[in-house]
Amino acid sequence: MIFEKLQEIIADKLGIETEEVKMESDLREDLEADSLDVVDIVMSIEEEFDVTVPSEDEESLKTVGDVVKFIEDNK
Repeated sequence: MIFEKLQEIIADKLGIETEEVKMESDLREDLEADSLDVVDIVMSIEEEFDVTVPSEDEESLKTVGDVVKFIEDNK
């Protein structure tokens, strides 16, 4: 559930197909998200999942799997 919704958010923000977003995908390397994309994705995650992502934690969210775990741990 979380992963599928996250796939939609990331694909929408980056203009890619949802199938390209995998648990092991690195946001910056594999999906080519720049720093503004990451901020936009984080803001959408905060709104969609009702979580707060402190700016110091943004750098630790490297893969889609990292983001899923963060959401699960902070919901």
